[in-house]
Amino acid sequence: MKSQLNTTANEATLLTPVKIGDLSLPNRIFMAPLTRSRSLAHSHAQTPLHALYYTQRASAGLIISEATQISSQGQGYAWTPGIFTEDQVNSWKLVTDAIHGAGGHIFNQLWHVGAVSHNVFQPDGGQPVSASNWTPVGDAFVGDYHSQGPTVPHPEARSMTKADIKNVIKDYQHAAQMSKEAGFDGIEFHAANGYLIDQFMRDSVNKREDEYGGSIENRIRLLNEVVDALIQVIPASRIGVRLTPIGGAGGSYDSEPMALYTAAAKSLSGKGLAYLHIVRPNSHGNEVGLIGSGDDIVHSIRALFDGALIVNGQFTYEEAQQWISTGKADAVTFGRAFLANPDLPKRIAQNGPFNQPDPTTFYGGDHKGYTDYPTLNQTEDSL
Repeated sequence: MKSQLNTTANEATLLTPVKIGDLSLPNRIFMAPLTRSRSLAHSHAQTPLHALYYTQRASAGLIISEATQISSQGQGYAWTPGIFTEDQVNSWKLVTDAIHGAGGHIFNQLWHVGAVSHNVFQPDGGQPVSASNWTPVGDAFVGDYHSQGPTVPHPEARSMTKADIKNVIKDYQHAAQMSKEAGFDGIEFHAANGYLIDQFMRDSVNKREDEYGGSIENRIRLLNEVVDALIQVIPASRIGVRLTPIGGAGGSYDSEPMALYTAAAKSLSGKGLAYLHIVRPNSHGNEVGLIGSGDDIVHSIRALFDGALIVNGQFTYEEAQQWISTGKADAVTFGRAFLANPDLPKRIAQNGPFNQPDPTTFYGGDHKGYTDYPTLNQTEDSL
């Protein structure tokens, strides 16, 4: 895939520095959060392998970490990391110290999957929780946590009580504090992809009749309550929020995504947040024909939110450059391209060549398909 970075002198490019919140970053080629399922099985801690993986990609303008659960209740997949114990904090310090040593920056993506889980991950084997009683479509990836695994059907989740909601807000705050102690430069609140916050926002799941259900204003209440709670722990200028207007795990949807997600963006404006990270429809989580069909929502969000806009969703390098140069977005996150190309900014700068990712090694395993993708220097040295 070739990149086209030829622009006029006053236009930004993917390689132009950018200020996000109060951080000055070297380029607009950001690394998207990528679940790789390689954390230690029972402690959910990171290892020196993770430090190597992330440090290899420290030339990204900003790394957004793999989704990291805020509690045991928040886990939905095997071998994913946590940020709620001291052991987890200490393990993440290995990662953040290495990234900073290489001149990079990283935000921690805080994650609660809600219903998209299984009893094997829940405290005391209890039910997963959601906005309302709901059974997600599809199977949970439980790995070796379950004798009938590695995938088993999702069970029904139970509706959260008011006490549950207060507790989950506290869990987000605690995870933010732990992220700060672990040395992250900031946090990204994962309110996307059909997970817990989306389950409150989307009317296909949320059937509540209290102040968290019914109107759009009520359904975005938890989104804003969590953000306001996070700002008590982390400066707003170091907090981003991720939203996905269409698609995600479990099969949830909203009947009026334009109205819902523009209202969400407007409600988050004025808080001083670093950025919104918007995922447009793409074939990774939707039908192939939906690629780009949500761009109108993204453009509307751009007009309503007063912070930086980061976009994601199978952007080619040419399209990403066009969005940057025309001011449609301030940065673009790349997922699988960064997975396979540790030095992606350098490769984009010189129009490739680009390694191709190996899907068989995306989830679980060891260094293969994780830290063994060659850089341009390594490729040249082998010639």
